[in-house]
Amino acid sequence: MSVAVLFGIFFFLVILGTPIAICLGAATFVTLVLFTPISPIEISSMMFDKIEHYSLMAIPMFIFAGNLLSKGSAAQRIIEFAKSIVGHLPGGLPISAIFASIIFAAVSGSSPATVVAIGSIMFGAIMQAGYPKRYAVGTIATAGSLGILIPPSIVLIVYGVTAEVSIGKLFMAGVVPGVMLGIMMMVVTYIGARRLGFKREEPQPFRVRLSKMKDAAWGLMTIVIVIGGIYGGIFTPTEAAAVACMWAFFVSVFIYRDIKISELYMTALESAKTTAMIMFIIANAMLFAHFLTIENIPQAITEALIEANVNKYMFLLMVNLLLILAGSFMEPSAIIMIMVPLLLPVAVALGIDPIHFGIVITINMELGMVSPPVGLNLFVTSGLTGMSIKDVIVAAFPWTLTILVGLIITTYIPQVALWLPNLMFG
Repeated sequence: MSVAVLFGIFFFLVILGTPIAICLGAATFVTLVLFTPISPIEISSMMFDKIEHYSLMAIPMFIFAGNLLSKGSAAQRIIEFAKSIVGHLPGGLPISAIFASIIFAAVSGSSPATVVAIGSIMFGAIMQAGYPKRYAVGTIATAGSLGILIPPSIVLIVYGVTAEVSIGKLFMAGVVPGVMLGIMMMVVTYIGARRLGFKREEPQPFRVRLSKMKDAAWGLMTIVIVIGGIYGGIFTPTEAAAVACMWAFFVSVFIYRDIKISELYMTALESAKTTAMIMFIIANAMLFAHFLTIENIPQAITEALIEANVNKYMFLLMVNLLLILAGSFMEPSAIIMIMVPLLLPVAVALGIDPIHFGIVITINMELGMVSPPVGLNLFVTSGLTGMSIKDVIVAAFPWTLTILVGLIITTYIPQVALWLPNLMFG
């Protein structure tokens, strides 16, 4: 009865268009008050307790570091470096946008931030080079989704906290699938450009490439500091986020000098707003997951699937279909907080590695970012380019299909995700 009331209230509020965090919190609050001896005061205390997690401290700092670099010239310098490497190929400019998105994803850890930083600069340049508008829009909308897979990733941090697995291993597990998806997108872009009649140009001289790399070096060092520091045993992912903040501040204010001290307040305020939104979702989703746990719902689902003789391959297919659907309507952090407590026990019981499972979930979240009706990247790209949501969806379709193929490969070949963390951690 209590579970029926919980999900009944939740879906009723979702249908009304209530923000997902409110749906989660309100449904759980009412159910706890009606069916448990827990008082309303205890519930509010539980919400705060759920987000007092050391690893979650990394989220606001990575957001702030990404905002500092995206508002300055770091993104422009990274783009110029990417163009010097791959800009001579057929489809060179959109391929450069994808390449730059891969690099910037490793700096910002955020999908929308990657779309804004790269898209705001590259959209006009791709259009001026004679590419169809839909071609430019499609590459920008989908390449930005790599921001939640390539480390450091806010979504992987949330999964790590929820699943209680190593965030360092998750970061490493995201590298190969992220690069693989990026290369697949570049190949699709290259083939499309050849069909449109674009030809190969003379590559830039080595000295020019070296010069562009030097220009972008301060921004690129963020990746080296964060990833190298974590896996060199110098600091934890949370400490790495703090170091990334200080480095981004130093580079943007004192090296590139494109952010003034007076502008820091607004940058910090925007970062705080984004953090508050994510943390509010996490707090309510954790409360929701807590109720499911005390009602033994995950265990019941596990037992039912095992009794039905569902093997891990069929289970992974079911998970992918469920998450693609959920990703079309909900924010990634909320999906992870709701679904992982339900699905992870089943995955472990079926012999699926939790690290591999986290990467599969994250790629599903990438698809959700570019899936109608409420994929966040679709709205960000629409705002940047002035195209309707419908046109953005159509434009992004070939690259969205590419992500789907990458999801299938990663789902059924676990070593794509597990090879690097197994190599590094044994």
